[in-house]
Amino acid sequence: MNLLSIRNIKKTCATVALCGLMSACGRGDHLGKPPSFSNPLETREHSAMVSASLPLTVDEVGPADRASLWSGQRSSLLGDRRAVQRGDIMTVVIEIDERAEISNETDRSRSGTESLQVPQLGGLPQRLDEKLPEGASSSDLVSITSKSGSSGDGSVKRKEKLTLRVAATVVDVLPNGVLSISGSQELRVNFEMRELLVSGYVRPEDISRKNEITYDKIAQARVSYGGRGQITDVQQPRIGQQVLDAVLPF
Repeated sequence: MNLLSIRNIKKTCATVALCGLMSACGRGDHLGKPPSFSNPLETREHSAMVSASLPLTVDEVGPADRASLWSGQRSSLLGDRRAVQRGDIMTVVIEIDERAEISNETDRSRSGTESLQVPQLGGLPQRLDEKLPEGASSSDLVSITSKSGSSGDGSVKRKEKLTLRVAATVVDVLPNGVLSISGSQELRVNFEMRELLVSGYVRPEDISRKNEITYDKIAQARVSYGGRGQITDVQQPRIGQQVLDAVLPF
């Protein structure tokens, strides 16, 4: 075993030990107890609610507008209460029911034959035949036959169905009026925590009068539905096994 192999083994062992330590620290949150909720005071949603951004335009509102029930203000009777500014809350409706089926088939074959004969080459074949064993001949010096074939067949079937609703907060208003939203939801049942995360960019005009927006109208939508806890830890392979699966070439 050379020096390079020893160094690679030491580096792999150090990586496995570091990953194992990090994994143990992450699981220490729910050893013998339910997983803890994340701190809502440290989220982007809370920051957007407590520190509103400066408005791009300033609208002058008189006393008559504040007292009128028919003004365009959000507090009026017919005012638009959809989320349009930083800190506002809207409902994101996630209804995914997709199915994809792909099938591919390929077939290819090739054959070739080559033959080289030298019956007369200055009398050399005749002299060579005298020294060859009985039944052997040098008239056909080269004869090549090749044949190759390949075929492939593949199919992909996917079916996904997900129905969720989560409240998201406007965390930023871009200069072009597009809203940046972010939402999270945590549900703990016994020793298992279910997490739902959603983020993306929406246009104010795509928000319905019910202050809702569907996931297909969210640009750069990022939806994550997973969990953490004792059951999730058991279902996942160990860190050492994951590292070996990535390192070993066979």
